[in-house]
Amino acid sequence: MLNSLNSPQREAVKYLDGPLLVLAGAGSGKTRVITQKISYLIDEAGYSPKEIAAITFTNKAAREMQDRVGKLMQGKSTKGLTIATFHSLGLQMLRAEAALLGYKPQFSILDSSDSYKIVADILATTDKQIIRKTQWQISAWKNAFLNADQAKAQADEELTVAAAKVYQLYQQTLKAYQAVDFDDLIKLPVELFQAHESALNKWQRKLQYLLIDEYQDTNACQYKLVKMLTGLRGQFTAVGDDDQAIYGWRGADVENLRQLTDDFSKLKVIKLEQNYRSTVRILRAANQVISNNPKLFEKKLWSDLGTGDLIQVSAAMSEEAEAESVIMKIQAHKFEHRTKFLDYAVLYRGNHQARIFEQQLRNHKIPYTVSGGQSFFDKAEIKDLVSYLRLIANEDDDPAFIRAATTPKKGIGNTTLERLGEYASLHKISLFAAAFEADFQSDVGAKQLDDLLNFCAYINKLQQRAVRDPANEVLDDLLNTIQYEAFLYDSEEPRAAEGKWANVMDFIGWLSKKGEANTEYGNEAEAKNLLELTQMVSLMSMLEGQEAGEVDAVKLSTLHAAKGLEFGHVFLIGVEEGILPHRESVDLGVTDPTKIEEERRLMYVGITRAQKSLNISWCKKRKRAGEMELCEPSRFIAELPKDDVRHFGNPFNDPEISKDFGKSKMANIKAMLANK
Repeated sequence: MLNSLNSPQREAVKYLDGPLLVLAGAGSGKTRVITQKISYLIDEAGYSPKEIAAITFTNKAAREMQDRVGKLMQGKSTKGLTIATFHSLGLQMLRAEAALLGYKPQFSILDSSDSYKIVADILATTDKQIIRKTQWQISAWKNAFLNADQAKAQADEELTVAAAKVYQLYQQTLKAYQAVDFDDLIKLPVELFQAHESALNKWQRKLQYLLIDEYQDTNACQYKLVKMLTGLRGQFTAVGDDDQAIYGWRGADVENLRQLTDDFSKLKVIKLEQNYRSTVRILRAANQVISNNPKLFEKKLWSDLGTGDLIQVSAAMSEEAEAESVIMKIQAHKFEHRTKFLDYAVLYRGNHQARIFEQQLRNHKIPYTVSGGQSFFDKAEIKDLVSYLRLIANEDDDPAFIRAATTPKKGIGNTTLERLGEYASLHKISLFAAAFEADFQSDVGAKQLDDLLNFCAYINKLQQRAVRDPANEVLDDLLNTIQYEAFLYDSEEPRAAEGKWANVMDFIGWLSKKGEANTEYGNEAEAKNLLELTQMVSLMSMLEGQEAGEVDAVKLSTLHAAKGLEFGHVFLIGVEEGILPHRESVDLGVTDPTKIEEERRLMYVGITRAQKSLNISWCKKRKRAGEMELCEPSRFIAELPKDDVRHFGNPFNDPEISKDFGKSKMANIKAMLANK
């Protein structure tokens, strides 16, 4: 089985003489090493499955590991084997030892919104920014393994002094509630082991060998937990890559890799440098960019997958032009190479960059999925409007009924809806149908019934108009009748309301355009009524809700969310000063070079997602706060190897290159069409 591994991979699997750090470059098969080592520990090294724990950061990564180990073991028992995230392992420990910390075994775990409410109550404010900053600061202290007293001693600004006081009261509240938050799932086990040696000895005996994935993403608290569990014997394999350390903003500390060499004098280091993902040109670009960072460990990726295409760097006049250019390139490349939509990914630094690409993809009827941010159809304001459309199409759609009946509020209260739900459930009919039942009506007050029936009558009216009137007229009437714009401004801060209303206008404009008769490009399409448009929207939103990989769709993703993934063809967009690297990192980088270093690692992650081709783009102008601003290409573009890059639209390069390349591409496509 080990014969399928390369020499360094095989060495990493078989090494059991002490602590091991595997420096696994992008696409070098790190998950394969971890899963093969689990199999080796059980089959060859005499470990029982219950003595092994593999720790990772996401449920998805844990599931992938479990699947791979199951296939490797071919039906052999793995009962007791722990493959879990840091937080789920911490939860196991807390549940087992809760009494030692003064908790009941069935303590509550609060999510981010629960902790937000507690912090808001302590601060006695509704200012979202102050609440979130305080919440984030408390989380950062916990990740750094600082208690409230230590945080108070360190606080040197007005905000952090105030946050330290809130931290104290926050922890007291959690204890009173017999509750813990997400960060406590790591912090409390460390406190437990510091205070109770017997509990530490018990868990050290239980978990004889640890494998830690994505080690560069550990924070101070997680490092303490690993160090305590492994003890003096140091029987662990840590797998990481200092070049992919991109989570400093949430407490991850790449220095934990260096700290291993200090804390474990017998640490063995094995490098995985062969990349099984990308072409030589893509790897040369990645190596050259990251070489501008100071190195913890020297490492250079290589590949035997061929030289590959030149990397394309394009300058666009605006973000609209950039989006249009990328979509056209995807369409042309897909046609020419007979690929699928899922072979393409558009990657960006911030979620806000996705919006214009979503618009373009919808306009060109190209399916897409969004990760690392919120899809257009997942936005609350779009869901609100779609609930009305769904109800127009199908009045028996109960979830749509509840949302439409209560957003905006129409005098239909929870009590009325509860009674309606009980009656509908008892008689096995929809909520809409139940509203017209005499037995139900007799049980509801006159005012409540009037409000309910008025809503239902309005839906009936829209149903009639949906198959008769132009879609844009019906939609305009809907927005005016329910006073949705006023509702947004009443329930949101002005800037948030403005953004949400802009999304509504985009959605309505897009739907209206889709409803018009179309004779573009010689393809005649009849006008669609609102009912037909609703069915189209329902299908699109259902596609977006499917698991990634189930649907043939272009992937839109933040660079952070794309880590660990790979795509045939990558479009890395908005590669400008102020975006990548981020404006805050540029400002702070004057005094703290680590900020720019992390942004460069983010660029490296983006480059190494690509298997066959890489397109990088930047805008010469971009709209900010309603004004057009001149932009500069990112410093990281200048760090790319010149012989591996072809520039387009850049005035500092030969314009003939772009022209000749465009002509040759067009000639190829014409030839293909002629041969069909």
